[in-house]
Amino acid sequence: MWMDTMVEADVHHCSSGDEDDYKMMPWSIPKQPFFEYLNGFYKDAFIKNVGHCSNMVQFDGDFVPPWPRNVYKLDKCVASGEGLPDIAPEGFYKLEYKMTGQVDWGFTLIVKVSPKVI
Repeated sequence: MWMDTMVEADVHHCSSGDEDDYKMMPWSIPKQPFFEYLNGFYKDAFIKNVGHCSNMVQFDGDFVPPWPRNVYKLDKCVASGEGLPDIAPEGFYKLEYKMTGQVDWGFTLIVKVSPKVI
């Protein structure tokens, strides 16, 4: 099932959070096979930022199928920014993930970036 699944993502930014203000950012995940995505961005950026506050699948080396069925939860995550752009304007980011294959599906994640308080 997952062998023919493709993943892609677009990133939009706005300072207000208003749906009409979002503008496309140059940071995207080009359409790629699911396992290429897992062994790249997912492992190198996503898990490094939310692995500590979620039950998302974590692995060393290359991912070995199958992807386990589960209810995955992220709980009060604060991302370190590892593997992400060094400079990101404050404001709201809308990440739109799309997966295509036997079933087409996706999700939208809204994230607020604010200055780190020390």
